[in-house]
Amino acid sequence: MKREITRWKKADILVIEDDPGDQELTRRALHREDYRAELHLVSDAEQAMDYLLKRGRYSDAPSAPLPDLILLDLNLPGASGKKILEAAKGHPELKHVPIVVVSSSAREQDIFQCYDLGCNSYVIKPIEAHRFIAALREIYSYWFGTIALPTH
Repeated sequence: MKREITRWKKADILVIEDDPGDQELTRRALHREDYRAELHLVSDAEQAMDYLLKRGRYSDAPSAPLPDLILLDLNLPGASGKKILEAAKGHPELKHVPIVVVSSSAREQDIFQCYDLGCNSYVIKPIEAHRFIAALREIYSYWFGTIALPTH
C-alpha cells in the first residue's frame, strides 16, 4: 500500500548527524511549506539507538515516532553509523524503515559495507551547501513523492 503524505500527516524523518552545520542545512532543505517533514535530530549513536528502541528520554512514543525515513551519517561520536544500520536492519520493527546513508566518505569499502548491511541508498555529501540542500530535497522527493512505502 502506498503511504500517503497529506497535509494532515507529516513524514517523520530521523536525522542522525553530529555536525551542527549539516543539521542546519538539513533543516533548511526540508522545512518548506511544500515538504511535509517532521525532523527528529539526534547527534550520536547512543541517542540514535535510544530513539529507535524508545529508551530513556525517548520512551514516550509521541516524542519518538517510528520514522518513515532515516538519514544516517557514518562518522558519529561513539559507535559508527554502520552499527546503527546493522542494528536497525536486524530489528523486526525497524527493518522496513528506509535508511539513506548520507556521508562524506566516498570509500568503496564504506559503500559496499553499507549496502551489505541493508542501507536503501548511499549518498555522498556534496561539499557545497547549495548542492547538499538540493541532494536532500531530491532524497525527500524520491522517498515521499515517487515510490511506495509500507505503512506501519
